Amino acid sequence: MPHQHFMLHKPYGYLSQFVGESKKKKRLGDLFPFPEGSMAIGRLDEASEGLLLLTTNGKVSTLITSSKLEKEYYAQVDGLITPEAVAQLQQGVEIGLRNEKYQTKPCWAYIPEIIPDFGERSRKIRDERHGPTSWVSITLTEGKNRQIRKMTAAVGFPTLRLVRVRIGAFHLGNLPVGEVLDITNQMEEMLQLHF
Repeated sequence: MPHQHFMLHKPYGYLSQFVGESKKKKRLGDLFPFPEGSMAIGRLDEASEGLLLLTTNGKVSTLITSSKLEKEYYAQVDGLITPEAVAQLQQGVEIGLRNEKYQTKPCWAYIPEIIPDFGERSRKIRDERHGPTSWVSITLTEGKNRQIRKMTAAVGFPTLRLVRVRIGAFHLGNLPVGEVLDITNQMEEMLQLHF
């Protein structure tokens, strides 16, 4: 049976997995009847949203996660982020990983003029009376645990909402929250070109 590949707009509050111990947690299989053997390529934590790729081919998952494909995120942060903070993000910042410090690699970051319409999140971010928020776009080629959240906190602007919008050539675009797109043909073409 040929392998299949999918793109999902993962909603807030879902784990990037199909099985687990807790019966109370929402998982990918609750969103769509993915074929048997499907797995997420990389992860988005439960509180993060946006582009998640899935495949029935474990070799594809390994190839994509081990390669240095760019991953672009939009982070809504607490406060009005400054150009100085963005410059720090671009140069790399020190974050904590387990019990050690880690210096992030230089990355591309900027304050976007136009924010995509991500729609309302199922859980409200917070009330406006608690102060302003702003958005920053960050593009990485690495992917440490909760890296974006730790990076924005390190420069004084904790992340309130995190949306992944791109992995390599795959863009979230206008895919509605919770919707799935079959990208089998596009993925196979990309694999032939790059791997």
